[in-house]
Amino acid sequence: METILWVSAAAVVVLLGLSAFFSSSETAIFSVPADAIEAEAASGDRNAVRLTELREDPHRLLVTLLVGNNIVNMAISSVITVALVETVSAGAAVTVATLVASSVVLVFGEIVPKSYGLGNARNWARRVARPLYLVELALLPIVVVFDVLTRRLSGLLGGETALEGQFDDDPNTP
Repeated sequence: METILWVSAAAVVVLLGLSAFFSSSETAIFSVPADAIEAEAASGDRNAVRLTELREDPHRLLVTLLVGNNIVNMAISSVITVALVETVSAGAAVTVATLVASSVVLVFGEIVPKSYGLGNARNWARRVARPLYLVELALLPIVVVFDVLTRRLSGLLGGETALEGQFDDDPNTP
């Protein structure tokens, strides 16, 4: 039983790191003005070039980030629940896991990483471009399904089906 707790704790730490990666990346990438990245890409910065490519389809990028983050966050909750079932009743395990997972994900997987991403947007966005590209490739079948589904649902509900227009021209205009 003790081994399960240690393995679960290690898994949660790794998963929280991934959650922080997705959250900070989202904030950083969508905070950096396009012209700043395009200028760096034009000068030959390979990370800026990759970031520019990712930002060409912001909807797909957002779907990639959200799919990755949700998979990781759900896994955190599941791992915590499994570890707790070893020590308390199933009902208590679910309740405690929900409270613990929500708390640690909010602090270490969302709030702190998003603050970091915002405060270090330009550098962080460039650094995460290649790993996010690889994540998008790895999750491509899932990303495509959710990309198409959410665009269609947005269209049916009268919403914007593409985010691209929001990143053109002046970043201060809605």
